[in-house]
Amino acid sequence: MKIAPSILSSDFSRLKDEIQAVESAGADWLHVDVMDGHYVPNITIGPVVVESIRKVTRLPLDVHLMITDPDKYAPEFIKAGADWVSIHPETCREPGATLKKIRDFGAKASVAVNPDVPLEKVEAYFPDIDMILMMTVFPGFAGQAFIEDVLPKITAARRQIKENGLSVLVEADGGIKADNIGRVVNAGAEVIVSGSGIFKTPDYAETIGMMRNAVGKE
Repeated sequence: MKIAPSILSSDFSRLKDEIQAVESAGADWLHVDVMDGHYVPNITIGPVVVESIRKVTRLPLDVHLMITDPDKYAPEFIKAGADWVSIHPETCREPGATLKKIRDFGAKASVAVNPDVPLEKVEAYFPDIDMILMMTVFPGFAGQAFIEDVLPKITAARRQIKENGLSVLVEADGGIKADNIGRVVNAGAEVIVSGSGIFKTPDYAETIGMMRNAVGKE
């Protein structure tokens, strides 16, 4: 299991300190939520901020593009330092071509699946991706409640990947905290994104330790 704190829930006035704190606390990746005010109603950060983040950490940067034109902007985020890039297929004219572009630019490619999108809608992309991001909240804002109904879909995704002999990670993002991470991992998730579940707690190392200890106990 990899834990990827989402910096959307961090204190942006102390971003460098926050990043270094979760890195010291045992984070495996950093998750970066990019929103453009079009695909989702919120606006967050751009490539310039990712470039600055890249300078202060060696952790892999997992960039989730919640934007309407990933074809245009994915290369910019990769140049800025993104190691993983997730797109929502419904935002692309030709999702397969977008995923190929991400890989051609040197990053790992991922498709994001919203809670109300059937898994069947993205199965065709499985051979062309390195990870599938299963949203356990609707994208747009931090601090939403975890949607339990996504757990069977996570299990289905993990099963299909295994049955087809594919090397694809399953990531889960949204409302995941120490009290429910066990169910998410047991359902089949291997990369766990947590924003407020980590950054809104007083001791990041203790929280990440609790998350790791909780896995396998449910």
